[in-house]
Formats: sequence, C-alpha cells, structure tokens
Amino acid sequence: MSSGQSVPKLQDLKIKIYSDGADLDSIIDAYNRGVVKGFTTNPTLMAKAGITNYLAFAEEVLRVVTDRSVSFEVFSDDFDEMREQALRLAALGDNVYVKIPVTNTERKSAAPLIRDLAARGLKLNVTAIFSLRQVQEVAEALNPSVPAIVSVFAGRIADSGLDPMPIMQEALKILQPLPQAELLWASPREALNIIQADAIGCHIITVTPDLLAKSANFGKALEDFSLETVKMFYNDARKSGFQI
Repeated sequence: MSSGQSVPKLQDLKIKIYSDGADLDSIIDAYNRGVVKGFTTNPTLMAKAGITNYLAFAEEVLRVVTDRSVSFEVFSDDFDEMREQALRLAALGDNVYVKIPVTNTERKSAAPLIRDLAARGLKLNVTAIFSLRQVQEVAEALNPSVPAIVSVFAGRIADSGLDPMPIMQEALKILQPLPQAELLWASPREALNIIQADAIGCHIITVTPDLLAKSANFGKALEDFSLETVKMFYNDARKSGFQI
C-alpha cells in the first residue's frame, strides 16, 4: 500500500478482531472496551500466563465474556480423549468454540474427529492449519449447518518465506460452500496484516494486545509519524545524558 492511499480506521474494517491471549485482565479490558468480537487462547498461551487449572480459568473467562465467542483448545494427543475434552468444553457455554488441532503429534489427521464433533452440533475452531490440502480436508469434514472457524496460520506461513496472501485467498474459495464457516488469519506478525486480511475478505483475525495497540496508528500521516519518531530519539537521548 503506497503512502498516497488512505488507510481505514480499525472500526471501519469489516474483519472481526479476536483477542488472542490468556491474561484475564487483558481479556476483561478488551471485552469492556468493545473493540474485539471474540476471544481465542491455547495451551501454550495459558502455560505462559501461569494458569494451572484449565477449567477454572475457562469458567472465569465465561463469567465475563457472555455474548461473544470464546475458543478453548483440547490438549490431548489421543483422539478419543480429545473427543471427551471437546464435549466437556462445549458444555461450558453456548458461546464456546472448541479448538481442535488439524493433526495430532503423529501427523494423524483429525478429520474423523472433526466430522464426528461437527455432526453432534459442536462449534469448532480447527487450528494449526498451514496448507490448502488441510483446508480442503477440514472443509469436507465440517457440518455446513453448524458454525465453525478455520484457523490458518498466515503469520507462520510468512515465517517460512512464503507469501500467505494467495493461500488465504484460495482458502476463502474452498470455504465458500460452507456458509457457517469463517476463515481466521492466525498469528499475525504486524499491524499491516489486519489491513491485508480485511482486503481479501477474511472473516476474522486474531490480534494480541500489543498488536491491537499498534492499530491506533492506522491512517496517521506518515510525516507526522516521522516527527514523532525523531522526538522519541531526541527525548531518549536527553534522558540518557549521552555525550559525544
């Protein structure tokens, strides 16, 4: 996007912003500000946040977030145990989406489990998707009449040196026959990814609190941004007492 093009404000975008994290204070703050439309977390984020009681944390979040979707992830590597965990998590609330990894650690496809749970009417968030083959496999397993989220890790795809944009655009085409399925741009690396995801018609993007804060710069005049940066360098140098 060139500097001559206007950049929309965050509130003017069509894409839904989901907060990604496991810090309860940040979740409450994001919920109260009304910026985000949903919440996601995962076992890694929960471990980093020092959470030791999974169900207690989930129940606490759901006491606060009553009217927006919240995604909680199963953590077993055994599909039968995943099913049990998924059913228990789904029973916590109507706004719960159960996150199912697209494979287990042995690279065995979760498609049969996804098909079973979707047929039972569970709202699923299928996660850790990287390839279009995986998107197609998940699409074939979902129930067209049940809401679902398909999380493609566009940020990590970019980390591999590939441009995620064509992959995300093709993923949208694959999901077109599923009116209840939404494509989620996962693991964004910069605020620009929000604009990119919105531009191609992606339904959802997960955003960390830090990245959400950066979106306040959308639409800022670049030379004003330049001056702010110069002032930052100048003020920090003065505070440090540097001498040459």
